Amino acid sequence: MSRLDKLHKLRDADPTDADVPYMIAQEVAREGDHEQAVEWYDRCIELDPNYLYAYFHKAKSLEADGSIEIAVATLEEGVRRSKAEANAKALGELGEYLTQLQDEIRAKEAD
Repeated sequence: MSRLDKLHKLRDADPTDADVPYMIAQEVAREGDHEQAVEWYDRCIELDPNYLYAYFHKAKSLEADGSIEIAVATLEEGVRRSKAEANAKALGELGEYLTQLQDEIRAKEAD
């Protein structure tokens, strides 16, 4: 049984556990299926809107698929939630990634 099969079995056993869709998203992103990864990150966020690293990795998958604007919006929401949760570590990482993407957008617009 593959790791992904085991994760799906875990999800079937407890569909309310936000950790499992996050782990599934990580696994399918590692395999390069970013569209499906985004769907799983969304499921994780639906279960726990304060699962802050789901925003970070969802943005990574969106960026990999070329959806930079949506990645920026995802990071902005993650930054808002990080502030509300007073999670300085997540805020720093999400904010840094957000700035990086915004800089890339500005550079492309300047060309």
